[in-house]
Amino acid sequence: MAHFAEIDLNNKVLRIVAACDQDIANNGGKQSEQAAEYFKTVCPLSENGIKWVQTSQTGEFRKKYAGIDHTYDANKDKFIEPQPFASWSLNSNDDWQSPVAYPSITTYGDNVTYSISWNEVGQKWIGKDKENNEFTWIPSSSSWLATGQ
Repeated sequence: MAHFAEIDLNNKVLRIVAACDQDIANNGGKQSEQAAEYFKTVCPLSENGIKWVQTSQTGEFRKKYAGIDHTYDANKDKFIEPQPFASWSLNSNDDWQSPVAYPSITTYGDNVTYSISWNEVGQKWIGKDKENNEFTWIPSSSSWLATGQ
């Protein structure tokens, strides 16, 4: 099944709708403007929609499968995820990158995985073990430090 993302005036994805592969093939083919225009006759745009852009569930084209609130960059012809935190920036691959690299050590003890999350206020990675004890990632030493130490 083909899928199309409805794009608004700000290039934000409003919704994703499935389309018939044969209809797309008969009307310009995959990724064509003709197929997107045809799709408008099958599934009219919503009140805030201005166009349909085909998206790939496998990421075969347009970088990744579109999601609600993703942005479509027409110049790069790809979908970009929403910025997760104000401090994060896009890298050269258009992936969001934190100001502190993701921890290189993600397990403790007998290979138990930390639950890792970004702390925007402190600009640091926080890890929690299975007992919910909190640790802070220290990039300079590539180690975790128990909170409060």
